[in-house]
Amino acid sequence: MVHGRELEVSSKGFSDILEITSSVAQVVKESRIRNGLVNVSVIGSTASVSTIEYEPALVEDVKEQLERLIPHTLTSRHSATWGDDNGFSHIRATLMGPSMTLPVVDGVIGLGTWQQIVVIDHDNRPRKRRIHIQVVGE
Repeated sequence: MVHGRELEVSSKGFSDILEITSSVAQVVKESRIRNGLVNVSVIGSTASVSTIEYEPALVEDVKEQLERLIPHTLTSRHSATWGDDNGFSHIRATLMGPSMTLPVVDGVIGLGTWQQIVVIDHDNRPRKRRIHIQVVGE
């Protein structure tokens, strides 16, 4: 059986981290799938999906390290070609990836005690992001 739903979130950009665990859990519950997989995928080339312990200090640490590794001031051929100055966001999103798949066991997402699902919008402006959640199993 397959069950899917799309949700939309608003972000501030610049690696804004949005916690979506309860929304994903709701889609798993609606699916009535007891055992299988849930895939969470953000639509677009400047955002990513991951898991973290979603607490303010770690959220800031992640954003700080992304800025350190791939600064928003990065000179890129993409930005020079298109004039949108968001080459850094494409690189961040490529390294982190646009989706993740997690186990569903007894109708519950297989997450650790402090582990939450997040969408990270790396673009250089506020955006509305579409996230597709698909549950597959029995």
